[in-house]
Amino acid sequence: MSDKLKQIISKQNQKVDEKVSRADEIVQLVGFVIGEEEYAVPILSIQEIIKPFPWTRVPQVPKYVVGVFNMRGSVIPLIDLRLKFGLNTKKHNEETRFIVMRNGDDIAGFVIDRLTMALRIKRSDIGPAPDTASGDETAIDGVGKQADRIITILKVNKLLERDF
Repeated sequence: MSDKLKQIISKQNQKVDEKVSRADEIVQLVGFVIGEEEYAVPILSIQEIIKPFPWTRVPQVPKYVVGVFNMRGSVIPLIDLRLKFGLNTKKHNEETRFIVMRNGDDIAGFVIDRLTMALRIKRSDIGPAPDTASGDETAIDGVGKQADRIITILKVNKLLERDF
């Protein structure tokens, strides 16, 4: 192979490597609001975002588990994140949504107050969870900074952990 051809191939490989490393620097998330706070989860963990519909209550579960619903033949628990995060319950309105999240075989629906937007945050703009919420037991993965906003990034695997 000629030196000229080797140089061209080398430049092409460099460009591909640069694109891959730039793509690795961006984290894609979906943002939503619970109470007055904005949260986000990785976009790939979301199976569906749907408007609220009827569900069935289930006895003897924690208060934040509002019931179960049927989605294409699968019975899925429905968790109200307001109650899970220690806030008062709120009547559903036109902005309320159910977010169905999946991590491996674990799946659940979560009631959120309002969907915000898809977010693209540089990995360098994501800080660690606050010291008060660090460790394996917390549901907080990190804190994203974007312009004038702070977004709490949640661990989907912790949200989906069954303690009921």
